[in-house]
Amino acid sequence: MAEEVITGMDYKLMIAGAYSELLLSYEEINKIAQTKEGGTQVLRTVASAIIPLATAKDTSIGGLSRRASTAARLGARGNSGVVVSELLRGISKGLQGKYDATSSEFGKAFQYGILHAQRVIKDGYEAPIITVAKAVAKGAYQLVRKRRPISEILTAAIAAGQTANDNLPSRDSGALLMVIFLKGCLKGLDGNFVSPYSSLTLPMTNGDSVPHPNEDLVRPYCVRFRARNQKITVEEMERELKDFGTNAIVERRENGIFAHIHTEHPGNLLEWAVGLGPLREIHITNMSEPHALGVNNPIMPVALIAAPRDGTEEVLQEAGATIIVKSRKNRLPSVEDLVLAAHSDFADSYVLLSSRKEDVMVFRQAKYLLEDRVELVLADTTEKAKIAAKVFNTEKSAKENAANMLAAIS
Repeated sequence: MAEEVITGMDYKLMIAGAYSELLLSYEEINKIAQTKEGGTQVLRTVASAIIPLATAKDTSIGGLSRRASTAARLGARGNSGVVVSELLRGISKGLQGKYDATSSEFGKAFQYGILHAQRVIKDGYEAPIITVAKAVAKGAYQLVRKRRPISEILTAAIAAGQTANDNLPSRDSGALLMVIFLKGCLKGLDGNFVSPYSSLTLPMTNGDSVPHPNEDLVRPYCVRFRARNQKITVEEMERELKDFGTNAIVERRENGIFAHIHTEHPGNLLEWAVGLGPLREIHITNMSEPHALGVNNPIMPVALIAAPRDGTEEVLQEAGATIIVKSRKNRLPSVEDLVLAAHSDFADSYVLLSSRKEDVMVFRQAKYLLEDRVELVLADTTEKAKIAAKVFNTEKSAKENAANMLAAIS
């Protein structure tokens, strides 16, 4: 019997279904989560993953899964959001280079995603979301080996995850999120979910708890190039670039003009740029991968980046924070927020300072992506972050500062 084939459209529907199921359940998750925002943060993480799928011209399952994971990794908010983004990351690695996938290939990719998600838990304890994730992988294992249809594999995974959930000593928002995500994938595959799936139009959301999904659009690609063009002014170039992305830096260099911009569609940008004249020094960096960028004329050698809770920005700024990443109405910052702050040419290097245990993994993820350009100081309260910020010294290196700040709060 021929094995079932999973297409790129099937993958789109699964992610759309997961988003829709989270849309129905995020308020329940918020009531369980200690932060009262856990469901909202994962909803926003998955929203960032689904947005690029709606306009993608690539129809391969490998290409679409990579687009989703790239956006989710930067759009991840909160600890559970980072775990879900790494689940998608592992799935995309398992599907890399495939146009379509058999049910067993997709099942194996999903199990690889579970293993990938486990690796972001670094505190030496078995988080409930990982306990359930392991049960999910184990529950689906035999059906994957038997090459059963993906709907059967997902059904078995959901049942195993639900049983593991029921056996936990108390209800846990992260563990419940894993089951909800899988249920949404199954509903999406069956076409049985609330979002209009023909065009993957995202549902409008009202009220303060959930912003419109378009607010979670990420721009994962850092594009730099020099165009041999003496006529266009810096101001004109900056105006033109507004249509392609954010964080644009434009300056005159040699006999041309240099641009640095973050965009979701590097191809569209370069297609426009060829009209400027011969292009040189073209660099495209996927910011969801570990990367290091050169710094152009920094104002200071080292700076302190903090992302405090609403109402505490002034406290940390007075204590010594150089750059404040503001979160919208008490929502946790995304990985992209931190990456963009460090991508500025404000300083040669940075120290990232957290002030909440709820976004520890977001800071770790940003450090992982930015490599040696940043150092990390994980404070789990505003008071500890304030103590650490007061130790910060612009005359010391980022590494020296991080060591002194950690010692102050240890």
